[in-house]
Amino acid sequence: MVRKESRQEIRVKKHHRMRNRISGTTQRPRLCVFRSNNHMYAQIIDDTVGQTLVSASTLEEEVKGKVEKTNNVEAAAYLGTVIGKRAVEKGIKEVVFDRGGFIYQGKVAALADAAREAGLEF
Repeated sequence: MVRKESRQEIRVKKHHRMRNRISGTTQRPRLCVFRSNNHMYAQIIDDTVGQTLVSASTLEEEVKGKVEKTNNVEAAAYLGTVIGKRAVEKGIKEVVFDRGGFIYQGKVAALADAAREAGLEF
């Protein structure tokens, strides 16, 4: 009997393939996005030292209080704005976008567009 791979397994394989090519440096760290069924998370990571420079998620009170739901496109766009503003405050202007194996549409695209509008370049 043929076993079909789950969406989660396929996403993880895509993410591993992407991570072989994408790496964050000190000059250009990696903006990593993860979304679960209920929340979204974004981190800016310097892979040379393995350190998270900036992070934001819809679990935080600052973000959760501003959005009605934490798992829709509007929440993702607001999270992109928050992560962009925090990065600019830390002096980060350019990043490499790591979509985490997720398809670049909907929530992931909204987060990326909002981060660009907040001042990040990628």
